[in-house]
Amino acid sequence: MSRPHVLLTRRWPLAVETYLADRYALTINSDDRPMDEAALIEAMRTHDAICPTVSDTVGAAVIEAAGARARIIGNYGVGYNHVDVAACERAGIALTNTPDVLTDATADLALTLILMVARRAGEGERMVRAGAWPGWAPTQMIGSELKGKTLGLIGFGRIAQATAARAHHGFGMRIVYSAPRRQPAEIEAAVSATHEPSVEALLAQADFVSLHCPGGAATHHLIDAARLAIMKPSAILINTARGTVVDEAALAAALAAGTIAGAGLDVYEAEPQVNAALLRLENVVLLPHLGSATTETRIAMGMRVAANLEAFFAGTAPPDRVA
Repeated sequence: MSRPHVLLTRRWPLAVETYLADRYALTINSDDRPMDEAALIEAMRTHDAICPTVSDTVGAAVIEAAGARARIIGNYGVGYNHVDVAACERAGIALTNTPDVLTDATADLALTLILMVARRAGEGERMVRAGAWPGWAPTQMIGSELKGKTLGLIGFGRIAQATAARAHHGFGMRIVYSAPRRQPAEIEAAVSATHEPSVEALLAQADFVSLHCPGGAATHHLIDAARLAIMKPSAILINTARGTVVDEAALAAALAAGTIAGAGLDVYEAEPQVNAALLRLENVVLLPHLGSATTETRIAMGMRVAANLEAFFAGTAPPDRVA
């Protein structure tokens, strides 16, 4: 019996590629660049499974391509708003993701951004590299401490809760959150979190606002000019969720005008392009989508995809099926 043909749209950690190659007829996109629509359509016609990443747009034209052979899309990542879920359902193609395994790495990065912006680490590092540091001075690069400050979390799933635990227990921060559903009392109690009934109520009081909500139409530009205006002038915005949640043009204007004090971004509206106005600002830290970028996490993500493929081809329900 021939082995299923599986395509990886990007390079994955070697340990995962080796594991998959031992079990499947594996095709790897060795160029490691995002595949265009035509290439993805061809892959759907020649493989039993395709495994995309957030850098791939898997739209209806790809999923519903005539002669499509693939019956499962094993997404490498927890977010899947780059895949047309409705088209998967129409075509009867299974879609899986990789929940749980990104939690700690992404929470760590959210705290990294909070600290970098609060302590002006990006500005300081650029000053030193440019040879422009004149030496220590009592009023140079004054930033903000975290202890006693309020961290507002928009969304309160696993990653937000892990971020809250680090901030509350590690730095003595007060936690407030806004989410469509209030969490059970024991989850709130673990980090002394207070639920706010609206995003606006949270924004008005938070010293730091960290985004942990999914992408998609429901959250597109959730943070816009009107909501940025609600925030404190001393507040800092952090985004490790999805770039489309923030109106980047409005954010750049707010940072330039002093409407808010700073921002830390790991995701962008049109990755890998970044709004040019943000690039010119000193009070924003910009990272290249590093949320899950640890060896341990990236391997775990790949093995989660492998588990879904194994279940599917064995005729059982994939554990992480989302469509």
